[in-house]
Amino acid sequence: MPNIKVVDMAGKEVGVVSLSDKIFGAEVNEAILHTAVRAYLMNQRQGTQSTLTRSEVSGGGRKPWKQKGTGHARQGSTRSPQWTHGGIALGPKPRTYRVNLNKTVKRLALFSALSAKVAAGELIVVDNITATEYKTKAMVAMLDAIGADKKSLVVLPEVNSFVIKSCANIEGVKTTQWNTINVYDILNCNSLVVSKDAVTKIEEVYA
Repeated sequence: MPNIKVVDMAGKEVGVVSLSDKIFGAEVNEAILHTAVRAYLMNQRQGTQSTLTRSEVSGGGRKPWKQKGTGHARQGSTRSPQWTHGGIALGPKPRTYRVNLNKTVKRLALFSALSAKVAAGELIVVDNITATEYKTKAMVAMLDAIGADKKSLVVLPEVNSFVIKSCANIEGVKTTQWNTINVYDILNCNSLVVSKDAVTKIEEVYA
């Protein structure tokens, strides 16, 4: 059972928390992590790209010249793909890139991502992440005090607009809630800053 020290927003150690082996001490499965990240990125695609085929380009209704006797190659339309302003052959059309993962794979990927952060020493547990006003400077001071990298993911136990908007102006810092974390964001950050209450809720739901 991994033990992680708990710090306050000033960077002072205030205790130790024992993390669940199932969630934070699991074996890192790189294949499942790859599957989860690929699915996340593909699901971000809108799939709205579209090109016009020869039947959709305006013009080209008349045969440009007679079939024989001109010395030219035979042509049936000026909107064939080989013509300038012609249609696009085999171009992209609107489609869905949606990839669905079952619940077991999603959970294993989440456990692997969290365990990888613990193993790499990139998980920082903060006693209480809070703010009573919109103050970017306060969040910058907190991240500096706890030793978080510039590219950090801050996980909150609930929506706190003061914290979220105060972090919004900090380049590389992203905020989320414990129930909306995803594998891509966890792996994409250099420091995973989690509130102690968020850790408790994650363990209550998944352990």
